[in-house]
Amino acid sequence: MIRSQEFDDVYFSAEDGLAETRHVFLDGNGLPGAFAGHDVFVVGETGFGTGLNFLAVWDLFLKAGRAGQTLHFISVEKFPLSKVQIDEAMAHWPELDGLRSQLVDVYPDAPGGVFEYNFENVTLTLYFGDVVDGFAACNICVDAWFLDGFRPSSNPEMWSDAVFAQVARLSREGASFATFTSAGFVRRGLSAVGFDVSKVPGFGRKREMSVGVFR
Repeated sequence: MIRSQEFDDVYFSAEDGLAETRHVFLDGNGLPGAFAGHDVFVVGETGFGTGLNFLAVWDLFLKAGRAGQTLHFISVEKFPLSKVQIDEAMAHWPELDGLRSQLVDVYPDAPGGVFEYNFENVTLTLYFGDVVDGFAACNICVDAWFLDGFRPSSNPEMWSDAVFAQVARLSREGASFATFTSAGFVRRGLSAVGFDVSKVPGFGRKREMSVGVFR
């Protein structure tokens, strides 16, 4: 397992990280059904980490997106992993090998600033730095949020009112979010900025997680 030294937390489930991502972030945001009706579907993420969430939604989009549709994935990461670390972590899932190699080929050797790369019908934008600063620099309507970034008790800056305000600012009406946490202050914070928030079954041994829709 790859573990963050800054936050003493793992990047994904020891049971099956890809299955966890699909349950929490893909199913939690109603994907692939939510792709329908969008020429460009925009995903916003807090915490790029190993890139697993990006690879999972990219893989789903290739299978379920319609012709002429594009995916734009925007993520913020203050403590980026190296190209080698991402390559090694994602090698656990051979089914993603083709996408992993494309990501690793273009991922910057010295992550910093703003990175953007266009794969055929998918755009990846990475802001390397503080989450609030990164999203404050954005002006794009997000359709689905992957609220990741380690457990709130380990990394409270990723779950602050300032972050929630940026998430609300960038959300289109009807935008969804999903997150592995069911912490009360997270649910209250997202509700306060305009999301209808619900608790649903979590992945594996985690009893509950949170999802919601921006009204």
